[in-house]
Amino acid sequence: RVQVVESGGGLVQVGGSLKLSCTISGLDFDDFAMGWFRQTPGEEREAVACISRPRTRTNYLDSVKGRFTISSDNAQNTLYLQLNDLKPEDTAKYYCTLVSCGSSRPVAESLFNYWGQGTQVTVSS
Repeated sequence: RVQVVESGGGLVQVGGSLKLSCTISGLDFDDFAMGWFRQTPGEEREAVACISRPRTRTNYLDSVKGRFTISSDNAQNTLYLQLNDLKPEDTAKYYCTLVSCGSSRPVAESLFNYWGQGTQVTVSS
């Protein structure tokens, strides 16, 4: 069965950095586009970034462009999200999943509803 495990979140100050990791097992990782979503209490999940299959194209939410970078290590079945210059509005729980990676908006749409427990990012001002 498919298992999704996110890690790497934490508490950082404004302007700080984190690198999130997501390991997905139970499927052929490089057969799918992958993406990161985030969610705050009471709000819907929003797509933050995605990477296509093959890993030739990325797409980002406007508010994170230039600050976040999505990447993958297909050999390790691992997806990454580098978060730089963090802002209080980046505070959320972050999730990764299989996606249809858009070329404009929306950034991505989730496929198959495979979700992990997420990893919390909290940015203090």
